[in-house]
Amino acid sequence: MSKRVLIITYYWPPTAGSGVQRWLKMSKYLPQYGWQPVIYTPENPEAGMTDESLLRDIAPEVEVIKRPILEPYAVFNALTGNKGKNSGKASAGSGAVNPINAVGHKSPLMRLSLWLRANVFVPDPRFLWIRPSVRFLKQYLREHPVDAIVSTGPPHSMHLIARALHRSMGIPWTADFRDPWTRIFYFKHLPLTRRSRKRYAAMELSVLREADHVVAVTDNMVRDFLEELEADKKRGASGRQTAGDSSVTEQKNKFHVIENGYDEADFTGITAAELPAGFNLVHTGLFSAEGNPRRLWKVLAELCRDLPGFGRDLHLTFAGKTDPEILAAVREAGLGDRLTDRGYIPHHEANRLQKAADLLLLPLREEPEAAGILTGKYFEYLATGRPIAAFGPHGSVLERSLAATRTGEIFDWDEEAPLKACITALYTGTKTFAPDRQAIAAYTRRSLAGRYAEIL
Repeated sequence: MSKRVLIITYYWPPTAGSGVQRWLKMSKYLPQYGWQPVIYTPENPEAGMTDESLLRDIAPEVEVIKRPILEPYAVFNALTGNKGKNSGKASAGSGAVNPINAVGHKSPLMRLSLWLRANVFVPDPRFLWIRPSVRFLKQYLREHPVDAIVSTGPPHSMHLIARALHRSMGIPWTADFRDPWTRIFYFKHLPLTRRSRKRYAAMELSVLREADHVVAVTDNMVRDFLEELEADKKRGASGRQTAGDSSVTEQKNKFHVIENGYDEADFTGITAAELPAGFNLVHTGLFSAEGNPRRLWKVLAELCRDLPGFGRDLHLTFAGKTDPEILAAVREAGLGDRLTDRGYIPHHEANRLQKAADLLLLPLREEPEAAGILTGKYFEYLATGRPIAAFGPHGSVLERSLAATRTGEIFDWDEEAPLKACITALYTGTKTFAPDRQAIAAYTRRSLAGRYAEIL
């Protein structure tokens, strides 16, 4: 007989973007391992993008419960006429205001919004959903018991809903982190008061201590969480025992790494998209200004000038939310006539585009935290077997994975010569990659769901 697991997630189809994929796919395959997912999600989320095709991926065994959510930024955006301007940038849980864009902004409304985001909307703009969700779910769970709870963040308000249920009902709880909490790249840009900083830290520590299991998408994230617990122990800041409190050494066993992955079904039988004849560089998904690979545009412009035939054959295709700064940088490099910006396209079309690429672009944000990041799109890139040019720090989690799967190379943001040599060799056919299919197969969504079922 199947067990039931309540999954508390802000992102669910038809909402599109990276935040929805992990638990849409996990819930698709968990029934094969004896778990029936019960999804709890907002009825009216602040979704910048939608993709109706994602609804086809919801498994018939999945029960979906939707409840209304009041989001303060919905009111703010209506008053300021800002609705939709930051669509696609909130997948990290930052709300409708992107903290990176807001820092130093001259608009008083934007500065006010950022201050509210940092000090009032704690831990995030979905905080008003916590209490009504706890009330509703307590009643629901009395009538429809479950065997486990999973909360996935960001937004981290989802963890606080699960924590309240765990405390009051004793249901085993797994806290799933797709991104860091207080160590996420934008956190240091928030105008936090001392009191707010302590509140965030206390919330994060309570979730890490009290959850029966903590799952993160990279080993760097797990290491950072354990460092937070160890630092708290040394400070003696806890001062009180809470449910699930124990030594850091004892708690290590409850921390797990389960990466994002790719769904084999998304790539079975699909045909590559039709792209112009030549040498096609492709980027899919969110392309933020903080990940602008400036050296790439310079190198491509030089190759167009110096490498015979390259200027004729080069084509750049972007699909997804692309920051205007990226588009401007491409045009300033003289590559505007080589660029096709498709905007958001359905997920399955993005997969076809990935499969057609001669080189897939994977820039990380130019932040120290990038060393521990494996983006969701990376695993879909792996599934295609196409070469990957990544941009980020050497010694990173991504560099190690690229080497293990033999699928590409990483270049520091300032590197030019190695990047130019790689692109030249790929274009002329003197360099190829031979992907390790066995290593890549470890990241199938089915396999990852099996690992999750063992934890639950």
